[in-house]
Parts: sequence; structure tokens; C-alpha cells
Amino acid sequence: MSFLDIRVPAVVLRVDRNPFHHGTLGAVRSLGRAGVEVHVVADSAGSPVSRSRFVHRMHPPPPFGASPREIADVLRRVAARIAHPAVLIPMDDASAIAVGRMGEALAPFYLLPAASGVLPERLADKAELAALCASVGVPHPVTLVPDSPAQAVGAVLRLGLPAVAKWSRPWLLPAGGGLRSTTVVTSTQQARELYARADEAGSPLLLQQRLPPGPGRDWFFHGYADRFGIVRAGGVGCKQQAWPRGAGLTAVGYWAPNAEVRALAERFTSELGYRGVLDMDFRQCGATGRYHLLDFNPRPGAQFRLFSDTAGLDVVRALHLDLTHRPLPEGAPRAGRVFMVENYAPLAALQPAPGGRELAWHARDDSAPGRAMWALWCRHVPRRLHQRLGAAASAPAPVRLIPQRATSTSTDDEKASSS
Repeated sequence: MSFLDIRVPAVVLRVDRNPFHHGTLGAVRSLGRAGVEVHVVADSAGSPVSRSRFVHRMHPPPPFGASPREIADVLRRVAARIAHPAVLIPMDDASAIAVGRMGEALAPFYLLPAASGVLPERLADKAELAALCASVGVPHPVTLVPDSPAQAVGAVLRLGLPAVAKWSRPWLLPAGGGLRSTTVVTSTQQARELYARADEAGSPLLLQQRLPPGPGRDWFFHGYADRFGIVRAGGVGCKQQAWPRGAGLTAVGYWAPNAEVRALAERFTSELGYRGVLDMDFRQCGATGRYHLLDFNPRPGAQFRLFSDTAGLDVVRALHLDLTHRPLPEGAPRAGRVFMVENYAPLAALQPAPGGRELAWHARDDSAPGRAMWALWCRHVPRRLHQRLGAAASAPAPVRLIPQRATSTSTDDEKASSS
């Protein structure tokens, strides 16, 4: 017998068009295995998620770039088909922000955490996050917001190279434009070129101090802040591999209790009065040992299923239980448990995991999404390689500078580029 109220369906919402988002599949499986009827509002064209036997029904998503009001309109139409109030679970920043803004309009149709308004948007915004960290005294890398190309150059010279470039509102990035939410900047020219694309990106460019990576320095915290503000479920994990390397999602990570990271995450969440599922990224400074908050995602992180405890509780189940006023079971952490994303870390998926493992795509009781993922991935990789080779071939050849006599001087840009 399920400890969840299976009379209450769930709607999993994802606005972006990433077919390889394994977190969406994780949410479907987590609730579906418990007997909950799961509806998915997401792009189903080729998505492996649509193959899951735990999906009750797929619903067309709002158009890419839809406003919060347009997203709410789609959700109201979905609610009319379900005919029962459902637990709503946003799985990306754009949908979490829309639900936060439109919470009052959606309340008659969905069960939602306490009204959050614009707080999810402020937390997801990289510039706002830096200000929020400063307001509550949580360590955060030095972050500068340039107002001109010259200021972008000055910012990276002040921060030191390499530095980190981020778009303040990454959910606004256009699809297929080649812009990444986070980029490691290695020259002032690169910073100047990124700044020139701010209009295309749809939000300001941030330049941030780069804390050097290293073994055991990248950490993440997942939790659920219930209606009383108490953080439940979830846990602390350590990232072993990232995709892309050094500035990407967790390809391999393990459950590693860390009291300092947990205390920092819970204090930050409590100070802001946040309610709902959260995913936070930290990096430890090698020089000082302090943990710096890098990102706050106001929704489940893609690897949330790592933190399934001995009672079978994870943050998505905690959300459903809390919103249906059911007690949360008391379980113990499963330290050492490993999460692996097969298409990003295929070799790691073959290694032993004495503490247990959670694969992103493959599951014995739901094998179709894993097969569909590999079929899609085998088409995706050659296409991306072809696009990159084409772009490289069409790019103008770099100008080779002939060194002058010793009496000539170098510009600051040239010095920074060669450092």
C-alpha cells in the first residue's frame, strides 16, 4: 500500500525543449512507482520520457519563450482534462518562475507550496542571487556586472583569468544560438565578445571569480522546505564528474553527508522564507575551506533521485506528501549511494558501486526510456559534431601576429590572453 495519497494526481511541467532531461523521468518514476497518476506537460517529440510506463498522459507544452500567463493558461487547460486538483511539479527554471508568479491564478486547480511570488525568479537570477547571498551573509564568489565592453575587460582583469561568465537569466537563452549559461573565460577578448551578445542572450552578462576546481570541492544540496519552513528529505552530495567538464550538470555524484553544507543551505533557505523543492550548488575554496553558494534552482535538480532514503522518500515524494497533508516517513540516509548519467559518463556506469546506485535512464521496471535515449543520443552526437565542424570550417582564419622588435609594447589584452 502506497504511503502517498494516490487519489491526488501529479502534473510534471517542463517548458524547455531538452529531450535528455533525466530529472523529468526521475519525477515520473518516483511518483508513478508509488501509484500516483502522473501527467507530463512537456515536448514529447522524440523524448524518452514519453516512453515511460509510469506516464499516464503526455500534454502539449506551451510554446518556447511563453510568458507566465501563457504557461498558466496551458496548465488550466490540462487541469480541466484531469478534473481533480493535482500536485504541480515544475522541472525547469522558466516553469518554476511562471508558477511562482501565477500561483494565485493556479491555486483553484493545483496544490502548490505557500505563495512564493517572485522569490523563485530572484533565486534563479544569477545577479539577484549574488545580492541575496550578501544580504544574509552566505559566501558567494565575487560577481561583477559590466555595463560596457570596456567594463567587461576591466572585470576579468580585476577578477583574474580564468574567470566565469554567466548569463543572469539563463532560461531566456535562445535555442540553437550556441550560447551556454556558464562559460569559463580565458581572455579579455572572449569576455568582450560575450558581452556583445547580451541582447541575443536576453539578460545581462555576469563575470565571476573562478574558484579553482579540485577533487571533493563541488557539492550540491537537495531538499524540500515544507509548509512550516522545515527542510525535509534530500541530502548533500559530492560531484565527481560534470558535463560539460568543469561547469556543467552532475554526470556522476555520490551521497556524502556534510554538516557544514547542510547547515549553510538550511540557513539560507530559512532566512529567505522559501517553500518548496530546492537544489543548490556549492564549491569549496581550496585556500580558505569555505563553501560558496554558486547556484540556487527553485525546483528539483536533475539528480534528485540520488537522495532516496531507506524509507523511499525523495524531494518529489516529500512535496506530494506535504501538499496532501500526509506524514513524511522517517528514513535514514544512504551514504555512498551513487548517481550516474549513462550518456554523459558511460564508463562510470560500468564501475562497481558498493553503496548502491541510481542510473538516470535505465531501470529494470521501466526499460523503454533507456533504449529510446540511446537511439536518440546516437543521432544527436553525430549531428552536433557535424554542426561544430561546419562552424569551424566557416570561421575566418585567425590573424597571426608577427612579433616586433623588443622596443614594442604589449597591450593589456595581449598580456591577459597569454597568461
